[in-house]
Amino acid sequence: RTAQTGVQMAAMTLLETRGLTKTFDGIKANTNVDFKLETGQIMALIGPNGAGKSTFVGMLCGRIEATSGQVFFNGTDISALPAHKRIALGMAYTFQITSVFANLSVRENVALAVRRLKGKSERAVQSKVDATLERINLADRAEQIAGDLSYGHQRVLEIAMGLAQDPKLFILDEPTQGLAEAEISEFIALIKSLGGNTTILLIEHNMDVVMRTAEQITVLDFGEIIASGTPEEVRENSAVKSAYLGTTNAER
Repeated sequence: RTAQTGVQMAAMTLLETRGLTKTFDGIKANTNVDFKLETGQIMALIGPNGAGKSTFVGMLCGRIEATSGQVFFNGTDISALPAHKRIALGMAYTFQITSVFANLSVRENVALAVRRLKGKSERAVQSKVDATLERINLADRAEQIAGDLSYGHQRVLEIAMGLAQDPKLFILDEPTQGLAEAEISEFIALIKSLGGNTTILLIEHNMDVVMRTAEQITVLDFGEIIASGTPEEVRENSAVKSAYLGTTNAER
């Protein structure tokens, strides 16, 4: 019975790192990072500039080779896999800069993303596109040229392109950067609607977004995890206050 429970518990962890370390010319960007993300969870990764967030995410995605340590995805050691093979396993990643195809319509952008999933007929592709656009409130802009969208809607389109691939893990890198306040509120509502069905790792500087969106928060500083827990626990953590939040933000 104990063994069975252990298996069930292990299956709940979608992403895990053990001792993940990256050294650039003798300087450690990340040191022995042990990290866990549970299936269906919305996790925020925060920390000051230079804390090692981008390097850490790069190692998760396979764009940066780790100096030492391991990355596990869905119970499998993927440490040696290149980025495209990690994508094939179910990782989707949005960059800080929008990466939509500006000359194509909204529908065509999402269709391109869906076609990366092998074995789908064209009818199945279009059905998936329709469902995805409906899900994130872009259906009324389906025929609009992506380059003509506002910056905020381009960010939403980028999320649609990721979601359309039915990722097991969706990594969002600074998704609210450059968004207006109204767009940020819409984004928060969108991400919260995805929780439970999609596992999300959110790299975000906007602390209001983090506190309103994330179920769990992991804090990096100088390449190491200094705290992890619920938004309330992290907000009250003295190490986080001094390293990152500052008294003013922490008491908001």
